[in-house]
Amino acid sequence: MTHTQDTTNGPAGSPDPATLPAPVGSAEAEQKRKAARARTGKARFVDFLESYALLVILVVIALFFCFWSETSSTFPTLANMRILLASQAVIGVISLGTLLPLLCQEFDLSVGNIAGLSAIMVAASVSSNGSVLGAVAIVLAIGVVIGGANALIVTRLHVNGVITTLGMSTILGGIILQRTGGLAPASNIPQSLTNFGTGLVAGVPVIFITLLVIAAITYFVLNHTSLGRQIYAVGSNMDAAKLVGLRTDGLRAATFVVGALLCALGGLLYVSRAGGASPNVGATFLLPAFAAAFLSAASVRPGRFNVWGTIIAVYFLAVLNNGLSLAGVDPYVNDYVNGGALIAGVALATVLYRRRTT
Repeated sequence: MTHTQDTTNGPAGSPDPATLPAPVGSAEAEQKRKAARARTGKARFVDFLESYALLVILVVIALFFCFWSETSSTFPTLANMRILLASQAVIGVISLGTLLPLLCQEFDLSVGNIAGLSAIMVAASVSSNGSVLGAVAIVLAIGVVIGGANALIVTRLHVNGVITTLGMSTILGGIILQRTGGLAPASNIPQSLTNFGTGLVAGVPVIFITLLVIAAITYFVLNHTSLGRQIYAVGSNMDAAKLVGLRTDGLRAATFVVGALLCALGGLLYVSRAGGASPNVGATFLLPAFAAAFLSAASVRPGRFNVWGTIIAVYFLAVLNNGLSLAGVDPYVNDYVNGGALIAGVALATVLYRRRTT
């Protein structure tokens, strides 16, 4: 009997050569490596676009206003740049105060009137006694009392945060009206305070530098401390945070209190910048602050509210509004821009969050 050897499939029990991995250095292996690198590069590019698209758009819009005939002689001037940086510092600080409760999935609708009440009380205080330290004490008291009241009602009485802070905002509006009678308080603001709001360091507004310092501290606490990680954990999944032993009510309360303190500080900065206060100024802070906070989830850390995304969003809206104003566009267009930005911010935050968690 003769035996024939199967030269097609090789020795019995040996694997099919077609199933073996391509030898190192082969053309097939090289093609696979190139495809993997291409996929990785594409993913990185997409991540970059998601993270910095808002910043790129900000630069593009600024360049457009620099060269547009309607604004080319007014927008790119040094004076306008300084005004732009300084005027938005107040909104920037208030936006950071708005951001903190949002990290725990809470809305503080009283942020505008907290800043407004702080501005009114600070202006009245320094006009009468000239004490800047007394004004700082007022700011701290307003932040702790109002933020603490919001926190207690939400975490202890379990009242919905939107209802709580909307009611608080209405109460604060009544206090402002009672305190001022609808008229601006005396504006005998001491020069030491106004110098801070209008001063420059190496050509950069002091009040803008203050915003950057506050933002840097907030960023460090949220991203490089256990407290910040716990706050983010509560916002990501409160039930899971409870299961691992985090004091969720205490963390939520802390965001309300610190957020209110930042908003009250924004009121003080407003007085230093404007040299006075208006009883209606609080209403002008609310929408831009929320628009910037929500747009932050579409920048730097997509799908997640974050500090530097908030700052970019503040100046994105500021550049857009400033350029349109210099072009002579009707004031109501700015309302369209801010309202549209808020809707876009909420939509982008939702879409990016779902994309990153699925």
